[in-house]
Amino acid sequence: MATTTATIDLPVPAERVWQLIGGFGSLPDWLPYIPESTLSEGGRVRSLTNEEGGVIVERLEAFDNQARTYSYSILQSPFPVTGYRSTLTVHEVAGGQSRVEWSGTFTPAGTSEEEAISLFHGIYTEGLAALRRTLGA
Repeated sequence: MATTTATIDLPVPAERVWQLIGGFGSLPDWLPYIPESTLSEGGRVRSLTNEEGGVIVERLEAFDNQARTYSYSILQSPFPVTGYRSTLTVHEVAGGQSRVEWSGTFTPAGTSEEEAISLFHGIYTEGLAALRRTLGA
């Protein structure tokens, strides 16, 4: 099983960051390459549409508002992996700032481990950079 993690430090209070990214359907609010998210199954499943019209379906596996974290798995996607599980967490750090961590574990399918890690590390890194821009930080 492969893993990757990306983090970003933001000069923004953790609670403000969590208010923006903590909703399972909130990706379009801060991630430009996901312009559409539709929730189903009582908010536990999200169907995402990317800029190219591709569909990704994910299931909320764990949610902890107090700890500002949630984990999800992929049910359907164009990505060359199986067993995908990811966690997004907002940590409070000194001085009223925050650290956002986005990590994932998965098994490459039809691609090398290095290529799969590179793909998701790029998605996480670009996503966190988009978060910084959205917050104006």
